[in-house]
Amino acid sequence: MGAGHLNESVAFDEPVQSKGAGGVVSTIWTERHACHARVIYQRGSETVEAARLEGRAIYKWKIRSCTAARAITTDWQARDVRRAKGYAVIEVDAITDRAWIYVVVEGGKAA
Repeated sequence: MGAGHLNESVAFDEPVQSKGAGGVVSTIWTERHACHARVIYQRGSETVEAARLEGRAIYKWKIRSCTAARAITTDWQARDVRRAKGYAVIEVDAITDRAWIYVVVEGGKAA
């Protein structure tokens, strides 16, 4: 697969805790990685079908492997930059393929 298949702009944000006045702790989402991805619509499994019935879309994003991409965890949130939509990171597969990382994201759950 060539770079032409990576036709979507995505970004990944890490939650950073900050203390405000009076000791109130709040979460600030800080962008840690932005890249191009191939979006693969998930279909078939019972979990995916149940999510779809609840109005949540599940996608698999294929991104190039690098140090920043391997740091992504399920605590992070993902964003479709072009459409300005947020997603929860459900699963990160950095071991199946050395050149690519597969990130499963779900719409309707991101903070």
